[in-house]
Amino acid sequence: MKKYVVTLTAEERRMLQALIRAGKASALKLARARVLLKADTAGPDWPDQRIAEALEVGTTTVARVRQRFVERGVAAALERQKQARPSRERKLDGRAEAQLIALACSAPPATRAAWTLQLLADRLVELRVVDAVSDETVRRVLKKTHSSRG
Repeated sequence: MKKYVVTLTAEERRMLQALIRAGKASALKLARARVLLKADTAGPDWPDQRIAEALEVGTTTVARVRQRFVERGVAAALERQKQARPSRERKLDGRAEAQLIALACSAPPATRAAWTLQLLADRLVELRVVDAVSDETVRRVLKKTHSSRG
C-alpha cells in the first residue's frame, strides 16, 4: 500500500490538464503535473514504477511529488523546493558592496593606471571590510551592478 495517496479534486485535475495543454511551464513543472495526474486515485492510479517509466523520471521523484502533494498541496508539489538557507553565506553584504563600488570608482593607486580585480580584493581586506575575498567575487559584484571601472 502506498504511504501517500494522491486524490485530486475536479478543479485540481482541470488546472493540471490546462497547465499541460498550454505547455508554457517549465519541463520540471509539466513532468510533476503529469505525475500527479497519473497517480490520481480517481483517475488512472498507476503504480510509481509505471509512472516513472512512462514519464522518464525516477521512482524517487514520483514518491517525492506524491508526498509534497499530500503534505502541502498542489502548488508545493509543482514548484521547486526553496532552500532553507543558502549553500554559502554572502561574502559581501550591501554595505561591503557599496564600499567596493566606491573604491572601484576612485582613483587607482599611484603605481597603477587602473584598478584590477585582485587589487580591489586586496584593498577590501586591507580596509578590513572583509577577512578575505576573491577577485571572482569582486568581479561578480561589479558585473551585477553594471559598474564600469573606466
